Amino acid sequence: MAEPKLTISVAYATPERQTLIELSVAAGTTVGEAIELAGIRALHPGIPANAALGIHGRLVPAEEAVRAGDRVELYRPLPADPKVTRRALARAGRSMGTRRP
Repeated sequence: MAEPKLTISVAYATPERQTLIELSVAAGTTVGEAIELAGIRALHPGIPANAALGIHGRLVPAEEAVRAGDRVELYRPLPADPKVTRRALARAGRSMGTRRP
């Protein structure tokens, strides 16, 4: 009897390009294995080896098993800590989302 397959997707985005790869994987496949099966690092060679991983916006370890319908995500590092940025803007009398005249 054939092993049941789960349909999942693996996603990564840069400001210029978004990639979403649909996969059919065996039950018990981990997040890390799904990323390798998708080959997404070959399409986006700039993905850091230690990129944060998630499923539908929730951070998860590479060892977590995927479930049917999951969207595995690789996250880019933030260019700056949002809390530090907000504090600096507040000291300057500005706020996030406001532009200089």
